[in-house]
Parts: sequence; C-alpha cells; structure tokens
Amino acid sequence: MRDPYSVLGVAKSANEGDIKKAFRQLAKKYHPDQNKDDPGAQQRFAEVNQAYEIVGDKDKRAQFDRGEIDAEGKQKFQSRGFDGFSGFEDFGATGGTRGFRSSGSTSGGAAGGFDDILNDILGGFGGRGGARGGAGQGAGGSAGASGARARRASPSKGANADLMAAVSLEDILNSGKAQVTLPSGKTVNVTLPKGVVEGEKVRLKGQGHPGDQGGPAGDALIEVRFKTHKLFDIKGYDLHLDLPITLYEAILGAKIRTPTLTGAVNLTIPENTSSGKTMRLKGKGLPTKNGGHGDLLVKIQIMLPPHGDDELDTLMKAWREITPYRVRGHEFD
Repeated sequence: MRDPYSVLGVAKSANEGDIKKAFRQLAKKYHPDQNKDDPGAQQRFAEVNQAYEIVGDKDKRAQFDRGEIDAEGKQKFQSRGFDGFSGFEDFGATGGTRGFRSSGSTSGGAAGGFDDILNDILGGFGGRGGARGGAGQGAGGSAGASGARARRASPSKGANADLMAAVSLEDILNSGKAQVTLPSGKTVNVTLPKGVVEGEKVRLKGQGHPGDQGGPAGDALIEVRFKTHKLFDIKGYDLHLDLPITLYEAILGAKIRTPTLTGAVNLTIPENTSSGKTMRLKGKGLPTKNGGHGDLLVKIQIMLPPHGDDELDTLMKAWREITPYRVRGHEFD
C-alpha cells in the first residue's frame, strides 16, 4: 500500500484537523454510493480508509513515523540493533562461540536468516560461559531461537477500521439501514440504532483489518453522517422547513400542501399570518431513542410577486393612507 500521507494528500507535518478534513473529503468523493458506475472508486475508498486508520490514530501515526509499522499497520522488523557487528568473529576465548558476520553465518556453519541472527546473539553470549565451563553453545542458542520463533508466530488481532456511512433522512425513517464498504471490499447494509444521531458510531465485530499469524480481525467502526436534504434542516430530532406562501394566502388564509418525510400534508395557514411565523407538525421529525418522533417546524416565508403590479401598488398606497400600522418598536426609532 502507498504511503498514507500521500494517499490522503497531506504533508507529514499536517495536524490532526488537516488529516481528518482530508479524510472526510476523500471518503465522500470515493464513497461507493456516489460512484456506482466507477469500479475503481471502491478500491480507492478502501485505500483512503486504511490510510486514515494509520495517520488518524495518534499512537499508530507515531509508530509509522518511527518506522515501527508499515502502511497496513503491520509490525516491521527493526534491524538497527545489529548494525556495526559484521566485523567481529569471537566473543570469548579460543574455542568459544563465534560472533556476527556480514554473511549471516552461525557458529554451526549453517546458512540462516532472522532466527540464525538471534541464535548467534543468544548462543554467542551463552558460549562465553560455555567456553569457560567446558560447555558449548547448544542449549542456550537453541532455546533462544525457539523462543524467537514462538514470539514471531504469536497471533495478533487486526486493527480496527474507521469508516463513514452517509445516510439520507428517508433511509433513517424508512429502512433504518446504511450501506457501507468494508476494508475487504465487501459492501453490506448496516442496521442503524434506534434514534441514531449524526456522528454516532456503529461497531461491526470482526469486520476490520485482518489479524496477523491467524489472529482475529479487528472491528469496523462506522461513523454515521446525514446527507444534506434539499428541503429540511436538522436540529436534534426535529426537522425545519421554510414554506413560501403568497401575499394573498398570508392575508386571507389558505390550506397549503406541505412536504414531510412520510408524504405531503395539508397545512392550514390562518388569516393575517406574518412572515417568520413558525408552525409545528407533531411527530413528523426523526425517530427518537425512546420510540417516538421529533417534530417538523414550518417557518412561513411571504413571497411578493416576481414582477411589479400596478394594481397592487395602487392598493398598497390607499391602504397606507387609510389603515397605517406600526410593526417596529420604539427601539428602532
């Protein structure tokens, strides 16, 4: 996998806020819901999630910057502790165990890699005592190598995956599910908790990144984000709607078809309704955690004709002379 900083398009010195902002922009850009005709977007989406899993976590980012883990969060072998030993042959007296060689050969002469290097270290220091006491490398070296192999083979749990699911208000109210693509590339429908709020996280056990050496997979942590609606604004469990009406509807009153998430309803506008008046439709908001629903708050907006009207001008001039009225308090004087 590519360098996570490059994947997110941020500098290595970027702060947490810049990294989070870049992740959200890319996650939204490549989300499968927004790119159903682009098969490459799914892979890019998974790559962005993996990158944020590393540099979006303070501890993992520090480990990556120090070179302790790779771009997939896997531990990297640290070889710096062995530098500079290639020229040494013997640690003890004549007949003692041989030390490090650049060729990686051991005291037994067998070719070896990582295990053999550890065997040299543990066996070499054990050989010094063995030379003095008449014992060879044998037990100490073999036990050290076996222990190293046991440590290397130990299974470890995979990293958690931080994902984002963008859901519509209609999905929250009707299906109660959100679609999300897992690190494996598989797309699943996630059941949203009752009364879900924006920013709430849903945990999918064992759906994160795979473990090492046969260890269990991590979890997927899915952050719920609400899609912007063309009509409704969200405040808690309540929805807010601006309803435009005509001047004559405001003066004479009317019944106006008003949209809700469950279908349009007839809203009665009383006579002489002022612009800015808010009317409440009970239970037409979002589901709450206790099984109820929020409300829909409808704000009246009186709209004048798009073009000038001579008759309306004449009427308003006469009205101003016959029936003047005050709408601003003394604090406006």
